[in-house]
Amino acid sequence: MIIVKTPLRVSFVGGGSDMPDFYNRADGKVVCTAIDKFVYAIVKARFDDMIYINYSRKECVEKVADIKHDLVREAMRLTGVEKGIEITTLADIPSSGSGLGSSSSITVALLHALYAYRNELVTAERLAQDACRIEIDILGKPIGRQDQYAAAYGGVNRFVFKQGDVTRRLPVMMESKANRKFAASLLLYYTGITRSADKILSKQKSNLQSADRFDTMQQMVSLVDPFTEAMQQQDIAACGELLARNWQLKQNMAAGISNSEIDEMHDRAISAGALAGKVAGAGGGGFLLLIVPREKQNDVFAAMQAYRELPFMLAESGSKVIFDDRSYTSK
Repeated sequence: MIIVKTPLRVSFVGGGSDMPDFYNRADGKVVCTAIDKFVYAIVKARFDDMIYINYSRKECVEKVADIKHDLVREAMRLTGVEKGIEITTLADIPSSGSGLGSSSSITVALLHALYAYRNELVTAERLAQDACRIEIDILGKPIGRQDQYAAAYGGVNRFVFKQGDVTRRLPVMMESKANRKFAASLLLYYTGITRSADKILSKQKSNLQSADRFDTMQQMVSLVDPFTEAMQQQDIAACGELLARNWQLKQNMAAGISNSEIDEMHDRAISAGALAGKVAGAGGGGFLLLIVPREKQNDVFAAMQAYRELPFMLAESGSKVIFDDRSYTSK
């Protein structure tokens, strides 16, 4: 049995510039962090040749081609695992429509577990590239490349996206005090709305053909370096200003990124003392990320009692095998 643990992520500024419709025309840039909320992939050899898959549904098939879970199917194809296996996926939070990159984290976890099952050691770079290949190239999802890299590598990073699907990772180095202060200023609240990001992302992708929307995305990219510097300098107020500006710009990228329920939730937090807020991921639902100074957090907690908070910390580690006990040779 192999068990892999892979983190989810929170993105701060620059999200959306990791899509080829943008970075093939100008460099994209994102700053994001892995968080200590995880997905798990469990792989176990079977005595027979059947394929069992357990997630929100249960599948039992004879051939890889018959698997309905597209991420499992393509991960098995790519890693060359064909039969005699049971695969289970689990998540710390609902994995559908969270805005925390769960789909890519699951893809990375599946690949990592299946490679380990095959006795293959692979790098974080390989896991990220293979996950991008499955989600973007094979399945044609209208998504970018930051989620796969954030899940594979972990930690706080800037990612730069260049023409030709080149991704550069620039770890954000912070002193421990700065790291603690920044992490302590972050709150996540569940909007109560789950949605598929594909529709919003498809609109955003097509809207990048507009000169105005392309310019808006460039403005979002220009916030990445100042946000990174503000984190390193423990300037929470500047982080708040930049996140607020990013959210303002993001809402112009496509219809449906915000709605009246999210606006009410956001405004309530701001009125109570939050410096800024934005919906994690593509928008439209999932989780609301807030930057709140420590001295204002009790006021925000009181104002947001109607919503469910998701306490979290930053995660240094990316995807990793946490259990490996193979009692007999994999097939």
